[in-house]
Amino acid sequence: MPNFPGESGQVGVPNRPSGPSGPAIVRASATGTIVFGVASVVAVIDDGLPRAIAVAVDLGLFVLGCAAFLWAFVLALGRSRNENIGIGGLYFLTGCAPATVRRRMMGLLAVQVIVAVVAALWAPYTAVAASVLVPVYGLGLAGLWGAHHGRFGDR
Repeated sequence: MPNFPGESGQVGVPNRPSGPSGPAIVRASATGTIVFGVASVVAVIDDGLPRAIAVAVDLGLFVLGCAAFLWAFVLALGRSRNENIGIGGLYFLTGCAPATVRRRMMGLLAVQVIVAVVAALWAPYTAVAASVLVPVYGLGLAGLWGAHHGRFGDR
């Protein structure tokens, strides 16, 4: 299996945009997931300021996720001139990332989805329902990893 920049720390691989390292993207996804999880648990337990903070966290992660998603798409457009990039590979890291990176990123995305749904079901019709927006963060960062470090077949 070839070395992936996200695994070995390689930088400057030809035809790949420079940007954040693979491990930094995975850490950002993990950090966002932990902050989201803690904020959601506290928001479900306590009303008032904790819910306002949780909504701010939810919306912040959603906006960062949208930005990462779009950034990944633009980078993938540039790479698609020479490489065969599919949506499954780009955003779900199917076939373009090492198994460890794919498991981590998709596992973090799954945790975000589960926490969002449980929190929204636990406190329906409240501001906690904004938690369902957060999985865009995990999906966007997975796309960013794929756009920067994914290995796709030649066109």
